[in-house]
Amino acid sequence: MYKKTLVLALGFFISFASLSQKKEVNKWDVNNPHEDWKYKNFNLKTDEGTWMNLDISPDGKTIIFDMLGDIYSMPVSGGKATALRTGLAYEVQPRFSPDGKYISFTSDLEGGNNIWVMTADGKNAKSITKEKFRLLNNAVWTPDGKSIIARKHYTSQRSVGAGEMWQYSFSGSAGLQLTKRKNDQQDVNDPSVSPDGKYLYYSEDMYPGGYFQYNKDPNSQIYAIKRYDFSTGKTIIVTGGPGGAARPVVSKDGKSLAFVKRIREKTVLYIHNLETGEETPIYFDLDKDQQEAWAVFGVYPYFSWMPNNEDIVFWSAGKIHTINVASKIVRNIPFEIDAKIKLAETHNVKRKVFSETFTSKMIKDAKTSPDGKTLVFTSLGQIYKKSLPDGTPTRVTNLTDFEADASFSPDGKSILFVTWNDENLGSIHSINLDGTGLKKLTSEKGIYRTPVYDRSGSKIAYRKESGNGDQGFDFTKETGIYIMSYTGTYPKESQNLENFLCFLMTINVYSFKLEDLSLET
Repeated sequence: MYKKTLVLALGFFISFASLSQKKEVNKWDVNNPHEDWKYKNFNLKTDEGTWMNLDISPDGKTIIFDMLGDIYSMPVSGGKATALRTGLAYEVQPRFSPDGKYISFTSDLEGGNNIWVMTADGKNAKSITKEKFRLLNNAVWTPDGKSIIARKHYTSQRSVGAGEMWQYSFSGSAGLQLTKRKNDQQDVNDPSVSPDGKYLYYSEDMYPGGYFQYNKDPNSQIYAIKRYDFSTGKTIIVTGGPGGAARPVVSKDGKSLAFVKRIREKTVLYIHNLETGEETPIYFDLDKDQQEAWAVFGVYPYFSWMPNNEDIVFWSAGKIHTINVASKIVRNIPFEIDAKIKLAETHNVKRKVFSETFTSKMIKDAKTSPDGKTLVFTSLGQIYKKSLPDGTPTRVTNLTDFEADASFSPDGKSILFVTWNDENLGSIHSINLDGTGLKKLTSEKGIYRTPVYDRSGSKIAYRKESGNGDQGFDFTKETGIYIMSYTGTYPKESQNLENFLCFLMTINVYSFKLEDLSLET
């Protein structure tokens, strides 16, 4: 018995070990996801780039920046850039540590966006955070170089999300929450730590409503810049107002705050004096910021102060620039990228873009005739009829307007339906099932729905709907459930009991008569 148990245990151990080895072999590699993909090397040669985050080394001699998900470095005077991180992984937002020996960056190399650190030469990279769902980006160093602060992304029912600021020590994997999101749709972003380590500056979506909106007005306030006090945990608003304020970056001496602000159609680089509150615009030609959008990776690419606290290096219009805060003189810093980019062959699928005939994947408004022999339905905005059970669908009308809501007369020989045309709006029609006798029953424009006959076939009930953003608001004031004669005359809005009976008819309940309801001319 002992030997049998030992054999079973060994067999389980071997099977488990084999499974573990197999899982390890099949582990997803972001930089090489499929060996059978037909990769090609693309020679990238360019002197301009899009949405480039950059940082300056503490000694002011080196610029690091990202482009197309790779990270480069070069002398602050410009020139040919040296690749520090390349590959299929998306790696952005490089930041120098306070001593200049390390660089933090955002990478999805392990499957999701986490904060990584490497030595300044691009080697010895390792992930600092291990988030698998609430992913991180926009990391900045604390002045002591022992931890980083990053934005953690939260989502709920909508794909849009909100951010929180979290601090991660290099001595442990657990993070410390600094700010709490006010909801799951308004963002917090763009962290920057004061050089004395007392304050965390960041931007927050302050737009009224408490949720993400597509039609925000950037010339009122969307984002405002806040300051978190590490010693008290209290938060105050530093700047905002018309045009908003975002992407705060504190100067090396802690006296000034550079940030972006919208002035009409332009995104402008501003300087805020942290002692006096004075604000000065210094550059009016930044690329458009992302205040109205889902700024998951920041409202504007990160820029950096030079160690002299007099110049700022920033990206705009595909180029890297430096500007003197006092004189506002702008100088271009030229760069050149000459790198091999690994590309996979584009997946192509041959699709026939047009066919005279095809099978509709969705029908609606299906109704069966009183004798059970015919089906009418709507497909692609047109009404069709079909003999049951195996007939071929054919159109009932030859109208060019959209058609919907077909319903049979009590004898099954004709149908009612509604039409819609963006110019002429909607109406109610009747037509014989064989396609003859088309008649427009309504004389006034409107949005009409669900016309039905009463059991006698002498009266028709229907709905007039209120307006909406797609169909407009013209001729939509007198809404409700109406009754008219089968010829289309004497429409009258139903009240009380009539209203209830008509509602029952709109869901195909024919057990009630309307012949006793009066119609006024």
